[in-house]
Amino acid sequence: MDMHTVVVGTSGTTADDVIAVARQGARVELSAAAVEALAAAREIVDALAAKPEPVYGVSTGFGALASRHISPGLRAQLQRNIVRSHAAGMGPHVEREVVRALMFLRLKTLASGRTGVRPEVAQTMADVLNAGITPVVHEYGSLGCSGDLAPLSHCALTLMGEGDAEGADGVVRPAAELLAAHGITPVELREKEGLALLNGTDGMLGMLVMALADLKSLYTSADITAALSLEALLGTDKVLAPELHAIRPHPGQGVSADNMLRVLAGSGLTGRHADITSDAPRVQDAYSVRCAPQVNGAGRDTLAHGRLVADRELASAVDNPVVLPDGRVESNGNFHGAPVAYVLDFLAIAAADLGSITERRTDRLLDKNRSHGLPPFLADDAGVDSGLMIAQYTQAALVSEMKRLAVPASVDSIPSSAMQEDHVSMGWSAARKLRTAVTALARIVAVELYAATRGVELRAAEGLTPGPASLAVIEALRAAGVRGPGPDRFLSPDLAAADAFVREGRLIAAVEPVTGPLA
Repeated sequence: MDMHTVVVGTSGTTADDVIAVARQGARVELSAAAVEALAAAREIVDALAAKPEPVYGVSTGFGALASRHISPGLRAQLQRNIVRSHAAGMGPHVEREVVRALMFLRLKTLASGRTGVRPEVAQTMADVLNAGITPVVHEYGSLGCSGDLAPLSHCALTLMGEGDAEGADGVVRPAAELLAAHGITPVELREKEGLALLNGTDGMLGMLVMALADLKSLYTSADITAALSLEALLGTDKVLAPELHAIRPHPGQGVSADNMLRVLAGSGLTGRHADITSDAPRVQDAYSVRCAPQVNGAGRDTLAHGRLVADRELASAVDNPVVLPDGRVESNGNFHGAPVAYVLDFLAIAAADLGSITERRTDRLLDKNRSHGLPPFLADDAGVDSGLMIAQYTQAALVSEMKRLAVPASVDSIPSSAMQEDHVSMGWSAARKLRTAVTALARIVAVELYAATRGVELRAAEGLTPGPASLAVIEALRAAGVRGPGPDRFLSPDLAAADAFVREGRLIAAVEPVTGPLA
């Protein structure tokens, strides 16, 4: 576990803190202000619980059963039962980083002092995170409305010492055993607390935050690979001139064009259209080359919108009912996942289009009729070997998958809870498919990287002079063992290693000493 500590206060958290806890194992600590706010809100809930009038979530049933008033003697049982009954997820286990993000973001809302739980409930959640205990959460069970109910319920079971969880060693055991091993006392829930542990958009938000971080790196990587493909295809860098992008001032477009221009600085391969003679002289590059900044840039602008929504959610307290500053406890609809679900779907659409244009450049590099002098399929001995032919097949299969994943989840709604919850967001589903899409996109970019650098090497063998950035990438690929000397390296391309090279940010790291920091 990382010894870095994230302090959770009353005013929300940051994307960096989510990633630190979810992926880097950062420790979590409640601020003094958060503990004070938790105690103050709990006093209000206790006062309401003592009154004869029914209050939703405190002295009533839930959802379609909200009309039933629950007597004081049954309220603790009610809170336990809502967790147990809602822990009804099915399917494969959700990734550890997703569950940690889910729990941390629920803790963020608890610490706001708007949920009415006791300080010890929040502290127990922090203790579970710090012990490296990860509740077993399943793929299916959230409709993205009234919160990520089943996923959060499985987390709440762990706090109660029930259900299964994964220890820091990766072994799944009964939660009670793991809590006892770390000296953590299971929580005995009181009024409002079971509901407060379940009623948030934390799962979909956590996945959004991590997808935004991954896609930011992938869009920069895609700018680099697009530039390398332009170079290998002897394209022109004139279309990247800042003055051209200034007259259509979409921010992301300008950033992508600038990244590509810096990668191509000093190249002797660009702008060679006039040197190519054929029956149909090339006047312009194909759209997949010439319009890369427009497509990559539009995706970057979609990321910017996603970050805006994520930042708003990270500053929010999502629960129902909530304790307001004036002491009122009010029902609301802030648990609805629509704001998050929409951007998750937007991002999947933009990522699919980036994958599509990336594959088109790869295909152009492999086609001797469109590659302007490169050998068929970039093979060392075309016919004796097939070069990167099937690598493009793999890339095309991934693009096809991304197109299916781009079908929005947020346009669907299946009513639940006897029509009380008659419009839901499906935001959890949108988040789950986006995670798959991000993985596919990294692989697609990796195939273009493999092909484009092969094309640049072949141009160098012709006596042309590649740019310093492309040479730095080729050297880094060889140093990482992704590529070795000799023609046999292309008989079985190491695409998995290329994928890791992209996903781990090593492509960007290889280029930036030459280009300076890329956006």
